[in-house]
Amino acid sequence: MRKALVERKTKETDIKIELNLDGEGKYNIDSGIGFFDHMLEALSKHSGFDLNVKCNGDLKVDSHHTVEDTGIVLGDAFNKALVSKDGIARYFSFTIPMDDALVMCAVDLCGRSYYESNCHFDTLKCGEFETETTDEFFRSFADNAKINLHFVILRGYNAHHIIEAMFKSMAKCLKEAVKIDSTIKGSLSTKGVI
Repeated sequence: MRKALVERKTKETDIKIELNLDGEGKYNIDSGIGFFDHMLEALSKHSGFDLNVKCNGDLKVDSHHTVEDTGIVLGDAFNKALVSKDGIARYFSFTIPMDDALVMCAVDLCGRSYYESNCHFDTLKCGEFETETTDEFFRSFADNAKINLHFVILRGYNAHHIIEAMFKSMAKCLKEAVKIDSTIKGSLSTKGVI
C-alpha cells in the first residue's frame, strides 16, 4: 500500500501526518482550527485517502503557520506515499458546483512543482481560518508534493463554499490521478520517467 508518515517540528508548529493513498477515506484531524479540520476531512472523504493530522501551531499569532505548514507536511507525505509513478493516470481535472460556487481543479503528478489560482476573497475569515491562507495551503502542498495544481474559480461569492469546492475538487483530481491504469506500461511520459 502507498503510505507515508511525516513529522515536522519548528518553533511555530509541531505536525504529524499519516497518509494512505489506498485507503477508504477515513480520517482523524486535529489542527486546532475547526474550519480547516472540516476542509481536510472533506479532502480525505472525497479522495478516498486515509488521513490522520495532528498539529499544534502558534494559533495565538494567527492561523497562517498552521495552515501553511500543514500544506508542507501533507505535500511531503503525498510525494513519499506515491513511491512509483509507473502506471498512474497522472492527470485529471474536475469541476465541482457547491451552491453559488463553481470551481475547476486540474492536476498533473509530473514531479515538478507549480501552483496557480485566481481565488480571491472579500471575507477575511471562515471561523478562525483566515481565507488568505487558502492559497498558502495549496501552494505549499503543490510545492512539496511536486505536482502541478491549478484552480479556476468560475463563479461564487460565499467564501466557505468556494474554499470547500477547492478542497473537494482537488480531492477528486488526486483520487483519479493516482489510480493505476493497467493499459499504461511504465510511466505516462515520453521521457520514460515522471
